[in-house]
Formats: sequence, structure tokens, C-alpha cells
Amino acid sequence: MIRIAMLSAAHLHANSYAQEARNTENVQIACVWDDDPARGEAFAKELGVPFDSDLARVLARKDVDAVIVCSESNKHRTILVAAAHAKKHIFVEKPLTLTLAEADEVAREIKASGVKFMISLPQRSKSEAVLMKDLIDTGKLGKIATARFRMGHAAALEKLFKGGSAWFGDEKLAGPGALFDIACHTLDAMRWLLGEPASVFCKNVNFTGAYPIPDNGVVIIEFKNKAVGILDFSYAQGAGPNFWELYGTEGTAVRDMPGQPPVTYILRQGADGFAAAWQRVRMPKPRPSALQQWFAAILRNEPAHITVDDARNLTQLLDAARTSAREGREVKL
Repeated sequence: MIRIAMLSAAHLHANSYAQEARNTENVQIACVWDDDPARGEAFAKELGVPFDSDLARVLARKDVDAVIVCSESNKHRTILVAAAHAKKHIFVEKPLTLTLAEADEVAREIKASGVKFMISLPQRSKSEAVLMKDLIDTGKLGKIATARFRMGHAAALEKLFKGGSAWFGDEKLAGPGALFDIACHTLDAMRWLLGEPASVFCKNVNFTGAYPIPDNGVVIIEFKNKAVGILDFSYAQGAGPNFWELYGTEGTAVRDMPGQPPVTYILRQGADGFAAAWQRVRMPKPRPSALQQWFAAILRNEPAHITVDDARNLTQLLDAARTSAREGREVKL
């Protein structure tokens, strides 16, 4: 049995994690902690479990084996280090921390503690992502030269952040807007697919004025294998598919192309245009969700495909992109 403390209800996904935990065999929620008593008490009442405003007391409980951390992002470092010291298994919302220095510290503490760790990066579990990774790893696309990605929605246009989620509009609490909130998912996928980054250049601007944070931008990454990755991200786009496009020496693969299967790919094309029609690809099974992987690691010592090093490496990219945008320069890694 895994007995979980929900650490804060600040994040929009806290309730969905709690419900997934409650619907999983041999998992139960023991209590809720939050540094906002009104928010925490309401969440605890909804879940039918006790609320405690003292984090140290919660982490000292013998009936708590693990924690799900859904606090404001700037509080992750303090909570994660304390949980690691208490030997509690850790699941955390992204990003790991807001700075690389904090991420390095947290990664060291988690490794030293020996606890099972997982971060919420659901893009990696999707069938489409598993397939595109396989197309690269098996050489079907040849050597990837260029990749283009999009991660956008209308959060700023619709004034999504209010009430309990208003902190997403505060850079001190959440990081610089859409870059740290939604672009992080695709930045992780880019590194997973394309390898070690060599440098980052970013533009990150406030387009709508809806919140005092950047809400529209682009990241360009040169990878050590000389591939170039381009990501546009936004809270200010009314509609559109979140493309993943891979262009290699032997073929092209595209995810989320309107009117096509989830992933399509084409073999090598000549200089005069496409040599063949888009190919339908048999979809693999999706991986279990990040939360289910974490449960399996704790209960049965099964390996998880996302590690604390992956979480740290994502913060490295985010930190470099923020520096690039602020200083108007390429940042070497």
C-alpha cells in the first residue's frame, strides 16, 4: 500500500492526480498539506482526508510513504528537499525548480535519499511520442536535420488564471509565463528525441498584456549532433494543432497534421518534391501515465522512463532560454 500526502492544491492538476491515485489499487491518500489553509482545507474536505498546515509534521508521519507536490513552482525546491530528507517517494508537477542551481541541489538530494522519483511530463507517454522516438532510434528517418514543434493555447486570451490559479500570472511564483508552464513539455520532448543541446536562443514577449508575464515566444536549439530544433509557444493563439515535425536525411514524420492519422511519415523526397504519399503508421501502445509509472516503481520496483536527471536537464533548458530572452543572446550549454 502506498499512502500519499497531497502537498498543496495550488496547481490546476492537483485534483486530477488525487483522483487517479484514489482510483488505483493499493494507493490511498492519507492527508493534505497546504501553506494556504483555506485552499488546503477545501481540498482535504473534497477528498475526505485530514488537513495539516505543518509540513514538517506531515513529512514525519509514519502513515505517509510518498508525496505528490502541486505547490507553486517557486516552492518546489524547499518542499522537495524536505521530502527527500524524510525519505518520502516524490511525484512533482513540472518544472522541477525555477533555476538550474536549485535543480542540481534537488537532484543530488533525491539521488542521495534513494526514494522513487517522477515528474509530470505526460507528452512522453503518448503513442505518437513513442512512435516518433522509434522512427528516430531505428534510423527510418535517417539523421535528423531539423525539427519544428508548437505548444500553444488561449490561456491569456481567455484569462484562464484567476482565483486559486492566479499565481500562474506571477513570474516570481511560476517562472516567465508560457515558457515555463507549457513550453517545458515540448522542450523535454525535443531533448528526448534529438539528444544533448549545445546552445539555446529564445525570444519571450508579452503579446496580450493579459498578465504581467511573457505569453508568446520561440526557442531555437542547436543540438550537439548539429540538428536544429525550433519551438513556438504561446498563451495567445486562438487555435491550431500542436505539431511535432521531424525532417531527416531519409524521411519526414509529422504529428497532429489535420486530416491525417496521429503520425504520418514520408520516405526520402527528391529535390523536385515529394517522391511518395504520406504513409500510415501503426500506432504503438501508449506508455502508462507518469503517475502510474511512479506507483509501479514504488510497489514493484519497476523502472520508470523519466528520471530526476531528465527533470534537471529540462530546468537547464528553461534556465538557458530565460537567460537568452532576458539578455538577447545565444546561451551555450
